Amino acid sequence: MRGHGFLIANYVRGNSVIHRTPLWIKFLVVAACGTASFLIVDWAVSLVVLVVMCGLFLLSGAGLRRLAAAIWTVAPILAVIGAFQWWQLGGPTAARIVLNVLVCVVAASVLTATTEMQALLDGVARLAVPFQRWGADPERFALTIAVMLRSIPFIAGAFSDVRDAARARGLERNPRALVLPVFITTVAYARQTGDALAARGLGEPEDEPGSG
Repeated sequence: MRGHGFLIANYVRGNSVIHRTPLWIKFLVVAACGTASFLIVDWAVSLVVLVVMCGLFLLSGAGLRRLAAAIWTVAPILAVIGAFQWWQLGGPTAARIVLNVLVCVVAASVLTATTEMQALLDGVARLAVPFQRWGADPERFALTIAVMLRSIPFIAGAFSDVRDAARARGLERNPRALVLPVFITTVAYARQTGDALAARGLGEPEDEPGSG
């Protein structure tokens, strides 16, 4: 599997003000962007927020190329969503929806580009600590996030590889030639990941005291 762009940017070493910003503030910014995507009703406001988030990304020193890659990865999906929403609800609404999604993607990219993976997972585990009273396991929650972050680029890469192979055979318009190989590859990857976790004693709930 060759390298492919992530939906969100990889960590970039640096000492920018964004890198030095406490993790909890970055989490709040991402959460605020996600919440705003449901509250903003004017596409112009969404555009302003997107420009601000792009500015923060560039301020971190991650570079314009990484920013463009993060946006380009979701561009085909957003094109379909935008076209459908334009047809159903009109141009302003379609623009607002697409821009709000981009705001969330760029906000997440700012977080991951300026925070080391281990620090990010430790932060996620700390956020989950209050939920222990309801049976949540912070370490397993962080592990789930780690697996997800590693799985997304793999699946995106699998789709790109299959698409290129189908195009070479003149089958790029055949849904089966695209979907079925990606599905098989994804299932195989999930099984391999599960086996690797099980081999390390992870992924299975611990037996409760007194259980057989």
